[in-house]
Amino acid sequence: MPKFKQEWDVDMAMTVLEHKTIDSDIWAEAVEWLMLYGPAEIKDILSQASNMATNQEFPELTPAGYNKDGSPLYDIAQLAESLGVSAEETKARLQQKEQDQQTQHLFSDQERLKMQ
Repeated sequence: MPKFKQEWDVDMAMTVLEHKTIDSDIWAEAVEWLMLYGPAEIKDILSQASNMATNQEFPELTPAGYNKDGSPLYDIAQLAESLGVSAEETKARLQQKEQDQQTQHLFSDQERLKMQ
């Protein structure tokens, strides 16, 4: 089991989300944990909120495809440009998340489903 998964549980993560003055890094980590390991209904709500926020804050960012679960996948170069960082840094951060969380964040062209 990844260390990241062991660091939280649903009650802890939900308490952090409800706290009005919590550190933004801790809040983001709680959201990330819930999106990966939380109950399906919470994952759905957070996924919808994430998609809305992405569309609002990064309107130039369009999905290059979708994973098998229907989540949008973005081109690394376009994502990096929108975030104002290098493609190499973006890919390295996603690779680190894959290692830490034992989840897949990078997808090959063969794994990417075409636009819906």
